[in-house]
Amino acid sequence: MARRKSRTLTELELEIMHVIWRLGEASVPDIHDAFRDAGTPLALPSVRTMLSILQDKGYVSRRHEGRGHLYRALVPRADAETRILKDIVDRAFRGSAANLVAALVGARMVSGREIDKAKELVKKIEGGRK
Repeated sequence: MARRKSRTLTELELEIMHVIWRLGEASVPDIHDAFRDAGTPLALPSVRTMLSILQDKGYVSRRHEGRGHLYRALVPRADAETRILKDIVDRAFRGSAANLVAALVGARMVSGREIDKAKELVKKIEGGRK
């Protein structure tokens, strides 16, 4: 059975998106330089390939500029984060966000301060429903 194409972002795709979100628009050399500066060099052909994949997935668009292209995000960061979370909840926790939260707390990946913030957020949301 052929592997289905993922609509969510791989780790490398997400890192490239972070560069694009930070810069607003980015060229292949911009992204290449950002990875080099972060100490994780990525070959120019790899950057081009990843941008092509991101374009196919609908995360970026490109426009011709000079001898190259400038890429901009079509999906806002918050929407991409939501897609990733939904994918994790659906695949790893069989659609249960409560199970995700329980796993985070059980694995001690959430501090007491973060739990307090989450409680405040829930109260705020519940207060808006009345």
